[in-house]
Amino acid sequence: MLDPQAKTFLNLLGEREPTSTMTPEQNRVRAAELRKLAGPGEPVAKVEEFFIPVKNGEIKVRVYTPEGEGLFPIFIYLHGGGWVFGDLDTADSPCRSLTNQAECIVVSVDYRLSPEYKFPTPLEDCYAAATWVAAHAREWNGDPTRIAIGGDSAGGNLAATVSLMAKNQDGPTFIAQVLIYPVTDLSFSTSSYETNGEGYFLTRDSMEWFTSQYLNEEEDKFNFYAAPLQAKDLSQLPPAFVITAEYDPLCDEGLAYADRLRQAGVQVEYICYEGMIHGFFWMAGIMDKGKMAIDQVARYLHSAFYHTVYPNGDLKGGIKK
Repeated sequence: MLDPQAKTFLNLLGEREPTSTMTPEQNRVRAAELRKLAGPGEPVAKVEEFFIPVKNGEIKVRVYTPEGEGLFPIFIYLHGGGWVFGDLDTADSPCRSLTNQAECIVVSVDYRLSPEYKFPTPLEDCYAAATWVAAHAREWNGDPTRIAIGGDSAGGNLAATVSLMAKNQDGPTFIAQVLIYPVTDLSFSTSSYETNGEGYFLTRDSMEWFTSQYLNEEEDKFNFYAAPLQAKDLSQLPPAFVITAEYDPLCDEGLAYADRLRQAGVQVEYICYEGMIHGFFWMAGIMDKGKMAIDQVARYLHSAFYHTVYPNGDLKGGIKK
C-alpha cells in the first residue's frame, strides 16, 4: 500500500508536464522548486567550498565538517537528478544531517551535467573528486584511510561505477558504498518498470529521457561504467548499503545489484522501504520515512567508520532482506 505521505505528495503534485517534453533547463528550474521538500538544514561546525581540477575544467565540492577533534572519516556524496539536474543545494539538507549523525566529513560533488557533458564525463568528474578527496583529506581534518562513497538515483549509479572504476584502476580505497535507489540497469525491462512506471513521480518515460541525455549512443547501455549491473565481476568491491523504494521503477534493479554483490562475496545490507516512491530520501521535510532513511544511512556509516555494533545488526526500520 502506498504510504499516506507519499500519496499526499503525489496528489499535490497533480498532473505535470512530462519530463521528456521539456528542455533540460526547464527541468532544472522545476526540479529546483522541489528542494524545499528536504526540510531545513541542520547547522554543522563548518562548511567550505573548493574548486577542484577535472578533465578539461574544474568543478565545485562542498565540504561539511562536524563538531569535534578529528581526524574525521569522510563520506563522498553524489546527488541525484537523472544526470541532468541537481546541484550542491539539492543535497544540502541530507548532507548536513549525515555530517552530524555519522560524525563524519561529507563532501558533496557538483559534477558536470548532461546533455552538455555526456557519459563518461559526469563519472570521470566524480572519480576525479574521489581522488582529490583522498589526496587532500588531511588539509581539512579528514582521514584518508576512512572514506565511503554514496549517492541517490543517478548519484547512486555514479557511486557504484566510481567504486568499480577505483577497483579497476587501483584508485581510492572505499570502506563502504551507499546506493540509494540506484540506477544499475538501462534496459527498462524489470517488473518494477511494468508496475511502477507511471503515476509514482519517476516514470519510465522520464528514465528513458534521462538516459538519452546522458548516453552518447545505444551501445553505451551495455557499458558497465554506465550500467553497473552489466559488469561481469563485482568481487572485491566495498561493502554496500542498498536502499530501494517499493513504488519505484528502479526497485528491482537495486535489489538485483545487491544480490549480484552478495553473490560476488561483497557484504551487503539491503532495505526496501514499503509504500515509498522514488526520491523519498531527499523529501525528509514531508516524509517520515525519508528522515528514517537518512538516519539509517548515518547509522550504517557510523558503524563502518567507527566499528559501532548495533543489536542483531539492526539498522531499524524498512524491510531488511
